[in-house]
Amino acid sequence: MSNIRIELIENLDEAEWDWLVPHAQRDAIILVSSHLDLLDVGVAIASDSTNEVQIWIDEALITKPSPQQLGAWNTDRTKRFDTLIVQPYVLVKEK
Repeated sequence: MSNIRIELIENLDEAEWDWLVPHAQRDAIILVSSHLDLLDVGVAIASDSTNEVQIWIDEALITKPSPQQLGAWNTDRTKRFDTLIVQPYVLVKEK
């Protein structure tokens, strides 16, 4: 297992939307599709695997949250997400 993967495993967590709002306000949230593994995406971003990341972006498997999603989450601030911090981003996956 790569060192990056081992380091990122320690950053895997779960969070309520309320805790993620400050990151959303600085446009640092990346929404990861349920079809992808959060850790795999984090490793790809942290290791600059631009080709892999670009494919996910092109296929809309990793996106910035839409205004509609942000609005829905703001009305249910206890909604939970799996999270992974990969500076300067916070990767989130809806639970």
